Amino acid sequence: MTTTEQHYIQLLKETLIDKDNAVRYQLTPLAPGQGSFLKRVAINLLINTLSKKNLIITGINKNGLKQREIGLGWPINGYTMIGLKRLNNIQFCIEEVIKNKVEGDFIETGVWRGGACIFAKALFEIYNENRKVWVADSFKGLPKPNTTLYPEDEGDDLYSLEQLRISKEQVMNNFKRFDLLDDNVKFLEGWFKDTLPTAPIEKLAIVRLDGDMYESTMDGLNHLYHKLSSGGFIIIDDYGVIPACKKA
Repeated sequence: MTTTEQHYIQLLKETLIDKDNAVRYQLTPLAPGQGSFLKRVAINLLINTLSKKNLIITGINKNGLKQREIGLGWPINGYTMIGLKRLNNIQFCIEEVIKNKVEGDFIETGVWRGGACIFAKALFEIYNENRKVWVADSFKGLPKPNTTLYPEDEGDDLYSLEQLRISKEQVMNNFKRFDLLDDNVKFLEGWFKDTLPTAPIEKLAIVRLDGDMYESTMDGLNHLYHKLSSGGFIIIDDYGVIPACKKA
């Protein structure tokens, strides 16, 4: 990678995590799902009501830059919530599979605004790799917990959040903004249990699971693990944050 390409990748990372606003304004959206049950319900209701009017709740955050680096907080204008360290992890994995000639594509299940997939696509372009980026999402938020089959998801209320309902069209437009939308970007629209079993994917080098739930994580493991090439990587984004995902 040339020096110019290195600068481009670094600038892309900072743009995707909305680093500029973290430094300038030190604001972050009020995160949902915190505190007691009644508090979570009240916060989620307020957030959803305001989001329908294109408004958002924010609070002063003195640690905005640090949160962007480690992937905490909700970046208002960002393309990904995963932060700089996890983008660095994606870069490491991609460069390793290229160096070691591990065959296969990249897939992320649960993409929000598409930032991690955009970053993966940019790296494949830099390294002149003819690999596909699979963008898997319902594009209408998270499913309601099926506690009969997956009791581990009991109490999960992320399905109620408007901020997680990012349309396929918006994600496609985000790829276009970076001039990275082409035939090697493949969209899998729908619930993972419906799309992943029949997805026309031959081999995978990197599987990134970011479904925030036990069911979503298990869907990814059950339907994608056998397509992972030897020497490839599986990344479970919420492993250290959501106990249900760690259990999966």
